[in-house]
Amino acid sequence: MSHAELTVGSLPITFIKTIPPEAAQGRLKTIYQRIKGPDGAVDNILKAHSLRPASLEGHMALYKNALHHSANQTPKWLLETVGVYVSLINACNYCVEHHFAGLRRLLGDDEKADAIKAALAAAASGGALASPVLSEKEIAALDYAAQLTRAPGKIAESDIERLRQVGWDDGEILEINQVAAYFAYANRTVLGLGVTIEGDILGLSPGADDSDDWGHR
Repeated sequence: MSHAELTVGSLPITFIKTIPPEAAQGRLKTIYQRIKGPDGAVDNILKAHSLRPASLEGHMALYKNALHHSANQTPKWLLETVGVYVSLINACNYCVEHHFAGLRRLLGDDEKADAIKAALAAAASGGALASPVLSEKEIAALDYAAQLTRAPGKIAESDIERLRQVGWDDGEILEINQVAAYFAYANRTVLGLGVTIEGDILGLSPGADDSDDWGHR
């Protein structure tokens, strides 16, 4: 099967071959059934793993448990905001578009969502993050995610202490850390394999109530 046969419309969805849901067999077909969205849709970032179903399964387990687990205490919209910010810093438009759509949906306030995105975009090149719609506590979490993305080797215990001082407990700090780390992985998957947004439905995500539920909606 050629790369040209595995496209959406006239555009390839990755630099490498992928297997679409209708051609999947065995373990891959079973995983696709778990993660599919409306009309059987599977996001291109997930189809990029299709030649190695174990890799897809690992990606989904990390994504679900880091970002969409019911035990998380950090507000889900803020975790999505961390993902958008990390993705802006890494110039991963695919993840920015997908997760900003999720952020907008979770907030239910388009004006606030747009203001947050504008502030993140302005700071992504290295400036200080500032926004009247974000609290000091929220900005501290985003500053930590940005530092972890740009210069992970320079993170010090004092950076964690700053988060504690503005009100984050250690479990929440772990959640923020894991979401920032997940997006570094997701961004490199997308950028390194040339994953495009062609044909994707933006903003779908698995629910939080059931840890075994990977379906996108």
